[in-house]
Amino acid sequence: MTTLYALAYLLAAILFILGLRQLSSPRTARNGNYTAAAGMVIALGATVPQLHFTGAGAVIVLVGVLVGASVGTIGARQVKMTAIPQMVALFNGAGGGAAALVAVSELLTFGSHPPINEALPSVFSIVIGSVSFAGSLVAFAKLQELMTGTPITYPGQQLVNGLIAAAIIGFVIAVLAIASIPFSFLSLMVLALILGVAFVLPIGGADMPVVISLLNAFTGLAVAASGFTLNNFALIVAGTLVGASGSLLTKLMSDAMGRSLRNVLFGAFGQVRTTAGAAAGKEGRSVRTSSIEDLATLLAYSRRVIIVPGYGLAVAQAQHAVRELADLLEKKGVEVDYAIHPVAGRMPGHMNVLLAEANVPYEQLKEMDEINDEFKDADVVLVVGANDVVNPAARTSPGSPIFGMPILNADEAKNIVFLKRSMRPGFAGIDNDLLYDPKTIMLFGDAKDSLTKLVNAVKAA
Repeated sequence: MTTLYALAYLLAAILFILGLRQLSSPRTARNGNYTAAAGMVIALGATVPQLHFTGAGAVIVLVGVLVGASVGTIGARQVKMTAIPQMVALFNGAGGGAAALVAVSELLTFGSHPPINEALPSVFSIVIGSVSFAGSLVAFAKLQELMTGTPITYPGQQLVNGLIAAAIIGFVIAVLAIASIPFSFLSLMVLALILGVAFVLPIGGADMPVVISLLNAFTGLAVAASGFTLNNFALIVAGTLVGASGSLLTKLMSDAMGRSLRNVLFGAFGQVRTTAGAAAGKEGRSVRTSSIEDLATLLAYSRRVIIVPGYGLAVAQAQHAVRELADLLEKKGVEVDYAIHPVAGRMPGHMNVLLAEANVPYEQLKEMDEINDEFKDADVVLVVGANDVVNPAARTSPGSPIFGMPILNADEAKNIVFLKRSMRPGFAGIDNDLLYDPKTIMLFGDAKDSLTKLVNAVKAA
């Protein structure tokens, strides 16, 4: 039986790796989820029989599996696309919290003086898992707008966080070198939870995708540490994969924003940030608008149109409308592509998943590096709910918060059509000079409603 369990874990590990590989492309991402899920089912099926639970213990395990599977299935199927980042934050936090609780349980069974090689993984899991749990809850609250998305800072914040970190180190030493008693490791958990909250509070809502990715990596490391504590190969492999991929994704997202990870995590300390409304100055400048009919004619008689989707597209649930518009234009001989910025939306791949839901052909989804040189050949760029990812200030304004961020070169197109609800700025809270460009035409209103009107007008064009 031991050999069978080992083979089952090996198969699960292979499926985890294959699933992760498939997630790298929109075309295979759905199958990647199925592959990884199959690996988890196998790992769970091989683990439960080894627990040797009887009576109440077996019932508790079974109830836990059923409740967790039900919550995960219902949550994933019912959540709106705009709330996917929040769901990811919650699920990630749950993983970190579970790893921390497992570590506490193991320390309770070790006794007051366990060998350091047994206690160290548990202590590590408590600290990292608790930070991930508390930080993920704050990230969820910011994305769900249950609290302000602007950085929350106060004088001496770095000193306070440093003292909390120092206290955590002190309790770690106490648990490992003096005595592993409940007071020590439960105090350690409480301090780690406080640090998780303090860690995320000074980070703005626009940077939450990076934070969620980093906390996801933390959860993976906590799970891997729990694997060492429980001597469970599947947990070690799965946690290490999550930790490694989350770390790489965090680095890639920071690069896509043109900022270092240090700047994302600590850039708000000691700074006074204005609200989005206060940052939207330039009241004296005018913008150009047009009728639906004129815009439909412009689109219908173009040679090439590039669509730039953003979070506003997700909010309006307008992915099907934009697909219908693209299909109509293609029937009229217009070449249509979608330009996808790495941090468009509120999480990596947000736009890819959104457009895949509307069955947009994968070959039309072009990453920034692939399509940026082609904007100059586009007759029209249709920007739907995006803002910061096309803001020229990233190239031209050294004092701008987004200066140095790689952006889509929408300003190089012959015409720019902007679909926005209002002139309010994006997540970065700064004005967008592209809105005032003479080539830009504004179409105000709900993105889905505006696109539906454009579809009807293109049919009549």
